[in-house]
Amino acid sequence: MTIPPSEQVQLVAYLVAKPGQEQALADAITAIVPDVLKEPGCLAYSAHVSREKPGTVVMYEIWRDQAALDTHAKAAAFTGLAAQFDTLLGEPLRIDLLRRIA
Repeated sequence: MTIPPSEQVQLVAYLVAKPGQEQALADAITAIVPDVLKEPGCLAYSAHVSREKPGTVVMYEIWRDQAALDTHAKAAAFTGLAAQFDTLLGEPLRIDLLRRIA
């Protein structure tokens, strides 16, 4: 069954590295991408570094539904990354949940 894009959960997450932790943050995120892409309900999971704000990693994610995103939040890949947030992040994780309209 195909879920219409308007029913999927899209999000943009912003992770701002502490000074000196920029590469460590990028490496930690890059390391989990292959596992996350295998999670049930993961339709897209890509990491980008901001050209305007060095040290900021921007994630673009698409999940089949809220249940898939909730499962991801409890999965080993994300919880392992989140366990490093105190060391890596200079600001709290910010997530913008989106609903596709076109």
